[in-house]
Amino acid sequence: MTLRDHLYELRHRLGLAILIILAGAVLGFLWFMFRVGPIPSLGDLIKAPYCALEAAPAGPRFEPEKGVCTLLQTRPFEAFMMNFKIGLAAGMVLTAPLWLYQVWAFITPGLYARERRFALTFVGFASVLFAAGAVLAYLVLPKGLEVLVSFGGSVFTTALAADQYVSFLLALLLIFGVSFELPLLIVMLNRVGVLPYANLKKWRRGLIFGIFVFAAFATPGTDPISMSVLAASMTVLFELAVQLSRVHDRRKARREAAEGLNFDDLADDEATPLDRLNPEPVPPSPPPDARAGLDDVT
Repeated sequence: MTLRDHLYELRHRLGLAILIILAGAVLGFLWFMFRVGPIPSLGDLIKAPYCALEAAPAGPRFEPEKGVCTLLQTRPFEAFMMNFKIGLAAGMVLTAPLWLYQVWAFITPGLYARERRFALTFVGFASVLFAAGAVLAYLVLPKGLEVLVSFGGSVFTTALAADQYVSFLLALLLIFGVSFELPLLIVMLNRVGVLPYANLKKWRRGLIFGIFVFAAFATPGTDPISMSVLAASMTVLFELAVQLSRVHDRRKARREAAEGLNFDDLADDEATPLDRLNPEPVPPSPPPDARAGLDDVT
């Protein structure tokens, strides 16, 4: 394909991806207001962490009517914008396999079979890890909110504005989801030889300290519950990635030793014994009569 054909193909794929995302946004917009069988509406799911707080006067949750838990709209048109914003995010998640396929269909002709398998494995594990992080953030959010809104005591009445609460919720889901990609990044760097297990073992304490510092700055609410859960979960995932790297490096070392390619014990000024490889001789060319009717390439 020419450069112009590639650009046309890119425009076609991006156009389809945008249409799919818009269709998903419409579905998310409708899901925000209506239940889907036993599945609660998206609006109920969004406000559930806030409604899990204890109601006033004993708790920080504000209720306009007894037993009724709602978010506070402080500006005209705010509810519609929050509905659209949440519906768009949910639509992108629900239709992710369809619009990601358009991206995949554009880049896959330029990949080898091994690279395609690697990319599919990477996308699969990345999706699972991101979803696991988002679910953990959703479960932790009520406890984090309880700590954050309890500082005022009886001086303040808590009625969270919808836009600020939704932005806080989406930011927390995004931070947890992206942070859970850490083990995948470490394993990838280890597989390509950039980050061997020996370095991970030597840097383990410093990296774990860096994880806790990252959790302290990354969590949007800076509450101790979210920070502790994020740091602890990232530490567990980091240790899992370290152990996977250890197993990979051991297998790689045994394979190289069996093939006579492990030269780690050589001194810096010692030559590599390449003459021990004993390469196989090149097979002789076929006789002239066997090449009759074949061109030079064949």
